Amino acid sequence: MCTLEKRGNLFILTLTGDNKDEHRLNPALISSIRSALAEAKSQAVAGSVLITLAQGRFFSNGFDLRHAQAVGAKSGSIQAAKDELLRMVDLFKGVVSDFLTLPMPTVATVGGHAAAAGLILAMSHDYVTMTSSRSVMYMSELDIGMTLPDYFTALIRSKIGSASARRSLVLRAAKVKAEEAVEMGIVDSAYPSPEEAVETAMRLCDELAKKRWDGKVYAEIRKALYPELCGLLGLKDEKVLPSKL
Repeated sequence: MCTLEKRGNLFILTLTGDNKDEHRLNPALISSIRSALAEAKSQAVAGSVLITLAQGRFFSNGFDLRHAQAVGAKSGSIQAAKDELLRMVDLFKGVVSDFLTLPMPTVATVGGHAAAAGLILAMSHDYVTMTSSRSVMYMSELDIGMTLPDYFTALIRSKIGSASARRSLVLRAAKVKAEEAVEMGIVDSAYPSPEEAVETAMRLCDELAKKRWDGKVYAEIRKALYPELCGLLGLKDEKVLPSKL
């Protein structure tokens, strides 16, 4: 599951668990993340910032396929397992939407592996720091035999400018280490240890908080950067004008 801690204007969203916890995205974890983001949104003020951290060896290892398999086994139907996986794909769309509309800057620190939907979770943030000591980024869909959801593809196209980098990520299923992820434009910076990655992210959060930007304006400008993705998520533009005219 996850927790949300508030320190002044900083919200700290933490995916909790031990080293064996892969933070696989099932309906329960998706709901927990969305609840935390809704709480942060309800308390947002000018200067609010959110950082996402994860305990253990994984940032997130993607959708919980074992959960889908368990649903199928319980009903004695392979189709039920497939339907449950598709349901998780649809539920997770809400998480991406929540990050796009959150009225504050967002930073993710990837201190463990981020795979498939777990990588999309990291990329849904405005900034990403990563540790080079124990983490890779990996779009595993090609290896497991699953097509990419349309909003995954739109986010990847929007966030990764290089066609060769996109090809390597999704058409070679490359396991991308931190330094290469920086070169590809997936993450902003890489550090030898998780502690350094977190410290740098926290400093960035402090810098962003000092700007004291209007959160609604920030969210609308963010949305405007990703029109294809917002269209697939059903998000509409909203004009915001200066209060002092």
